[in-house]
Amino acid sequence: MTEPDEKPRGSFFDALRQRTVSSDTTHSVPRGVRIAAAYSWRFLLIAAAVGVAIWIIIQLKLLVIPLLIAILIAALVWPAFTWMLRHRWPRWLAIVASVLGTVAIVGGLLWLAIWQITREWGSVRDRTVGAIEGLRTYLIDGPLHLTADQIDGMLRQGLGMLEQQASLLWSGALAIGSTVGHVATGLLLTIFILLCVLADGGGIWKWVIRLFPKAARPAVDGAGKSGWLTVVTYARTQLLVATIDAIGIGLGAFLLGVPLAIPVGVLVFLGAFIPFVGAVVTGALAVFLALVYNGPWIALWMLVVVLGVQQIEGHILQPILMGTAVKVHPLAVVLVVAGGAMIAGIPGALFAVPLAAFVNVFVLYLSRRAWETGRPPEPDELIWSTVPRERRRTTR
Repeated sequence: MTEPDEKPRGSFFDALRQRTVSSDTTHSVPRGVRIAAAYSWRFLLIAAAVGVAIWIIIQLKLLVIPLLIAILIAALVWPAFTWMLRHRWPRWLAIVASVLGTVAIVGGLLWLAIWQITREWGSVRDRTVGAIEGLRTYLIDGPLHLTADQIDGMLRQGLGMLEQQASLLWSGALAIGSTVGHVATGLLLTIFILLCVLADGGGIWKWVIRLFPKAARPAVDGAGKSGWLTVVTYARTQLLVATIDAIGIGLGAFLLGVPLAIPVGVLVFLGAFIPFVGAVVTGALAVFLALVYNGPWIALWMLVVVLGVQQIEGHILQPILMGTAVKVHPLAVVLVVAGGAMIAGIPGALFAVPLAAFVNVFVLYLSRRAWETGRPPEPDELIWSTVPRERRRTTR
């Protein structure tokens, strides 16, 4: 006689589900509450996983920040690097040209900024002190009739708020290390990672793909490549935005006689890599310098220059030079930048948008099974997308 087939054993979660879901009180709980509870525990599980991942990243910040900086720099130089490869440059020569060119550009900009700051700092400081004293006198003797104690109290409150926000941002900015040794180590690690990405980025990615199950590799490969193309597009767009804004605002400051025109241009260039927020902060700095040094009318013209350059760059020059119209949802980008700054300070604000754009494309690619259909995500679904410009057809 053959023994009857044993009933397959269920897992622990199956038993738990039968006990909790199939209890006597199941039918007495409204269906809406059951659905809400099902969504809630799944959401809590996802939130816990994300929280653990963020905690691990924070613990490994000395490795993660150089890695992200190297990837962002690689995305910035990728168009020029691939152009050199297409024109039969040896890979080692293309790598050397890309890295040395980046170092030369950044070093030259910083040298120009430091040179002008050291040359004009004394004059700007004296004029700023004089402007503040004039404003103080106007507030006391003018129509507001404020007292000196009221002004001092408002100044202390404003300075305390600025110091609090600055300490929050700089705590993230110095997350890579507060000592010279940490900063030097992070710099060397960034350069080493950048060289490895440019030299064998494809091989590194293939190794990463092999960590996944064989059936999932095509999906992860396609999603990762689509995300990388989005990050390259983001970096190229921000580089164009930064160059146009820096030249336009810096030249406008120089023609209006605003001091520190070159440092203002450098700050505008660097700040443009933090979408929206960087442009607002650096533009406000240029207007403030014009106000305290040149007076309200020049400050008004400086504001006109800042707004005009940003509008011309966004609506005219970008579509012409890039051949695409960049569509960015402002609310999503501002919230992402603010959240990144709250979590990790300046590095968080810098990496927030490219990370969000990568994750957005990666998830949509997987959810649409685009590796099977070949259908890319719709532009309206992306936090950062490029929509090809419609070209006019010429009739013969």
